[in-house]
Amino acid sequence: MEIILLEDVEGLGDKGVLVHVKPGYARNFLLPRRLAITATGNAANLYRELQRQRGVQEDRKLAEAREVAAKLQGVEVNIPAAANEEDTLFGSVTEAEIVEALGRAGHKVELRQIQLPEHIKQLGRYDVEVRVRGDVTATVKVWVVRP
Repeated sequence: MEIILLEDVEGLGDKGVLVHVKPGYARNFLLPRRLAITATGNAANLYRELQRQRGVQEDRKLAEAREVAAKLQGVEVNIPAAANEEDTLFGSVTEAEIVEALGRAGHKVELRQIQLPEHIKQLGRYDVEVRVRGDVTATVKVWVVRP
């Protein structure tokens, strides 16, 4: 049975997607809970409208992500860390410390957005990638300095 999802259903699909499910699943679970409608008649028009709306939302989210990435691009932050004479840190600089430093600089970034291959263990300058959304990224310069 062909149905159009009205809400995101885990394991099945996102809102506005046309999916094929067994009739019992649609009749007994999806349709009574108003999670989906059958893909017939006016429903096809609704499906097209939902697709158009989703496209507009995706374009808007992508534009917002590009704006955030443009603001983040080239930002420099200093992170003070104790180190020995050979410039090796006594600990390491983690993603959480980078997020905190960016927050102090006025940029709201989540921990999962920082793309750090491994913790920083030396003093110096590092280019850290921040994945804003999907394939939209920005590069932030992180200076690890003595306090």
